[in-house]
Amino acid sequence: MKSFKSISDFYRSLAIPAPQHPLISVLDVGTVPHANHDEPVNMTMNFYSIAVKRMSNVRVKYGQQSFDFNDGVMSFIAPNQVFSMTVDNKDEATTKSGWVMYIHPDFIWNTTLAKTIRHYDFWDYSLNETLWLSEKEEAVVSAIMQNIRQECEANIDAFSKPIIISHIETLLNYADRFYHRQFLTRDKAAHQILDRLETLLDTWFAHTDLADRGLPTVRYVAEQLNLSPKYLSNLLRVLTGQTTQQHIHDKLIEKAKEKLSTTDLTVSEIAYELGFEHLPSFSKLFKTRTQQTPLAFRTSFN
Repeated sequence: MKSFKSISDFYRSLAIPAPQHPLISVLDVGTVPHANHDEPVNMTMNFYSIAVKRMSNVRVKYGQQSFDFNDGVMSFIAPNQVFSMTVDNKDEATTKSGWVMYIHPDFIWNTTLAKTIRHYDFWDYSLNETLWLSEKEEAVVSAIMQNIRQECEANIDAFSKPIIISHIETLLNYADRFYHRQFLTRDKAAHQILDRLETLLDTWFAHTDLADRGLPTVRYVAEQLNLSPKYLSNLLRVLTGQTTQQHIHDKLIEKAKEKLSTTDLTVSEIAYELGFEHLPSFSKLFKTRTQQTPLAFRTSFN
């Protein structure tokens, strides 16, 4: 595992000149020498990375997911997240273009951005959930990147840092907007995920050993769908207005209603069969989702 504590250390590993500013830099991807290592090497960085780039024959592995950059995409890596890079088909020429911005947390220390930067959910998305950009969107992002680069390479004055911070905030807000657009425009793929989620939850709640299995966690559901928990919840929120947890609870309430209306089991027995150790927790959730207590529902149904 290689760990880079500074942007300068990382640039040194790429065999390129040190950045003009030690805490923030925008790198032209086309100027980076071709990687020559035979095997991917796991890496972490103590700084943020925001990239918009195209690279043929190059795959980046982020966590357990591999992703190629043959098309124009935008990706985000937070400090201390593990990733690796490898080159496919080394006999073929590798073409590269785009920009990567590196931001050390010390640069934004004691600014409003330091307090808000991790509020953007995409820092916790996996790389396979990267942002696909249209030509117009890519042009917007690239223009902001170049503005930041010009500020970084100009003579530093009292206005430099606030201007750069403002550009970064604008870039992050655009990325947030573009992600929500992606959830809506990739409609077929998104609804396929929704269908798979419904099947997964139906299968889980069809088991008779829910008392032992309990409720599926958001993390478990996301892993089964090969997505990160935050990406899945954000996708579902855009499509349905509900998070993953709320979908799980909806399936649970469906099962509870079925048992309340078709069996003579007590509410306590039903709560236990559905994986609840304590009746009040079940009753509270049921009332929150239906505006009725379990007993009231049973009475009104009968």
